Amino acid sequence: MAGPIKVLVVDDSALIREFMRATLSAQPDMAVTTANDPYVARDRVLRERPDVITLDIEMPRMDGLTFLQKLMAAYPTPVVMFSSHTRDGAEATIKALGLGAVDFVAKPTQNLRELLPALALEIVEKVRAAAGARVRRTPVSLENLQVPQKVEVDQVVALAKSPPRPGGPQVVLMGASTGGTVALEQVLCRLPADSPPIAVVQHMPEHFTLAFANRLNSLAQIKVAEATDGLLLPPGQCFIAPGGRHMLLERGAGGYVVRVKDGPPVNRHKPSVDVLFRSAVGGAGPNAVAIIMTGMGDDGAKGMKDLHDVGALTIAQNEETCTVYGMPKMAVQLGAADRIVPLERIAPLLMGLWAETQGRRA
Repeated sequence: MAGPIKVLVVDDSALIREFMRATLSAQPDMAVTTANDPYVARDRVLRERPDVITLDIEMPRMDGLTFLQKLMAAYPTPVVMFSSHTRDGAEATIKALGLGAVDFVAKPTQNLRELLPALALEIVEKVRAAAGARVRRTPVSLENLQVPQKVEVDQVVALAKSPPRPGGPQVVLMGASTGGTVALEQVLCRLPADSPPIAVVQHMPEHFTLAFANRLNSLAQIKVAEATDGLLLPPGQCFIAPGGRHMLLERGAGGYVVRVKDGPPVNRHKPSVDVLFRSAVGGAGPNAVAIIMTGMGDDGAKGMKDLHDVGALTIAQNEETCTVYGMPKMAVQLGAADRIVPLERIAPLLMGLWAETQGRRA
């Protein structure tokens, strides 16, 4: 992209507009303009052709969802939603992602002063990722922001020394981030009710994962729910890791069981894909199918390599169908992916593998 990233901030709050303007303007590769409602934003879109739009949901005269729908029909532009961290805000955000928004940032409801540095960092990262969809950019120095220390998966889940032998029941593990809500919907809604058990980590905060699970459950033939600790994971069931908690897989007497636990963010994420994948080395080993999908960063790559090394089938979404080719790219570079496939081929591939497994057990 030649020149700076042109960002249009659309929010009816003067305080939020100023915070966003100051945060993004501090980056040498960004130029920022603002609009206090969608009608002003429409004129700026036509005149300035922004590269990325940040968009509030609750605004006077026209709400953010209506504006987003009109924008995507007339002038598709990468959009990052700025969402209320409430149940209603979460449901609206899931709708926005379904309408074409690339990602979202949740507004904190408390401890605002303490969370501002991390919030500013998240905004910068997600705007830059939105501008460079499927293009990996060299990060710009964020000297003025306090970057949280990166915690590796080894500090949360130890690598199992004795993985299970082949021949156990198949289980599917999926991890995604930016663009993942739409990608996961496309995969899960193509699966029949008789499908393998599935555990999913999608990078989202609490409340948002519940709204996402409820939406998928209303659309898919399989059962989809937000995970809670100790639930049995049977065929035809998909569990979504709850925001703010890690999800792990164990092998119990009656089959696979999901464990939900607290702990530090891994790769700055909680839930973390690496935590789920690493736990499955001992919980499923060669009986697992691990899929890493669209998203920025490298969460999941190491855990996928661990699964690959014990004989699990590992799959990475290809660059052409990713919103952001970050997580799959890192898994491929690490030698963790057995196959690289387009998004539309993931569901048929899973059902083919499941049919083979059921045929061998018949």
